[in-house]
Amino acid sequence: MSTNTAWTLVAKRELSVRLRDKTFIGSTLLSLVILIAVFGFQAWNANKEATYDVAVTSQSQQMGQTIAEAAPGIDDKVTVELLDVADDQAAEAAVMDESADAWLHQTDDGWQLVGKSEVNSTLQDITTQTVSSTVLAANAERAGTDVATLQQGTAVTTDILDGDAEQQGIAQAVGFGMAILFYMSAAIFGMYLAMSVTEEKQSRIVEIIATSIPLRHLLFGKLIAAVALAVGQLLLYAAVAVVGASFTDWGDLLPGLTSGLAWFVVFFIAGFTMIAAMYAVSGALASRQEDIQSTSFPVTMLLMVMFFGAIFASGTIVDVLAWIPPFSAILQPMRLVSGEAQWWEALISLGILAAATVAVILVAERIYRRALMQTGGKLSYKDAWNAEL
Repeated sequence: MSTNTAWTLVAKRELSVRLRDKTFIGSTLLSLVILIAVFGFQAWNANKEATYDVAVTSQSQQMGQTIAEAAPGIDDKVTVELLDVADDQAAEAAVMDESADAWLHQTDDGWQLVGKSEVNSTLQDITTQTVSSTVLAANAERAGTDVATLQQGTAVTTDILDGDAEQQGIAQAVGFGMAILFYMSAAIFGMYLAMSVTEEKQSRIVEIIATSIPLRHLLFGKLIAAVALAVGQLLLYAAVAVVGASFTDWGDLLPGLTSGLAWFVVFFIAGFTMIAAMYAVSGALASRQEDIQSTSFPVTMLLMVMFFGAIFASGTIVDVLAWIPPFSAILQPMRLVSGEAQWWEALISLGILAAATVAVILVAERIYRRALMQTGGKLSYKDAWNAEL
């Protein structure tokens, strides 16, 4: 094979080794199982029908019947059934032996639901809405007016001036997912790359490899393999998430998220490549596996700052960081999903990120080649930069 294409051989070897690694396969499958289980539970819970038994006495029979009739209109998956009991003591006994989920009775201030250890929130919401509307209508009739007149001017609604409220909410959830995926992928695959580089250096295998191919091709091949694996795993998780979300209440919102998710993949490739190159340098600076923790510490801290910045930063800080690599790899797609950024902003930001990634790779390539052949101990960035080939 020509030395000009040696990087392809390195990439194929890295992919082959990683795809046959039982730990990698097991962790990927475990993550998929968890993801499927989460969306499966959400879909099941969203379509689950529930029946609640409410104990009532003769004094609360009428209100109980009103609640039972109103329940399907408030939540079409909920049915309220009444359990007639003789008195309050019998109602308490029914709740205690769990033949009733709650006991409805009237108090001096209104009505009360009594549960054994808790009152189901759905049942409580239905009861609250029904009692409120029923009592309000009765009070209005006694006052010689109607409910609409009494409620006139009491409605409180919310709106936002920048963007769409529903889209903002979904953007926060999707953005959190983006930040987690980037952080986990970069940390896991980056650390694996660093360990692989150190292992070849510690075993002196790299000295044999260096006699056959340029060391820059070794770096490029490893980077390409790491990016391919990370993106492949990301797309696999994304496909499962999209399919799973289609069975939940988020299904109707997926079309509006498609372009933002596509932009995230593109930004992910550029940002991940930058971080992976830094991890490769961390591995080259170490002479033993035990040194990787300290040599990779700056990169790990950068990743953590990126993650927490994406989660907690807001306002002007986000608007500024969305243009600064590598923060833009996470923040700019989040702004696109929320509708805060336009496609041309994303394009310019991506260009800046890509240029920064190329610059980092060029610097990393110099340090990598010089540090990889130094086996006298852990190196600093300055020592590696000035080391002789």
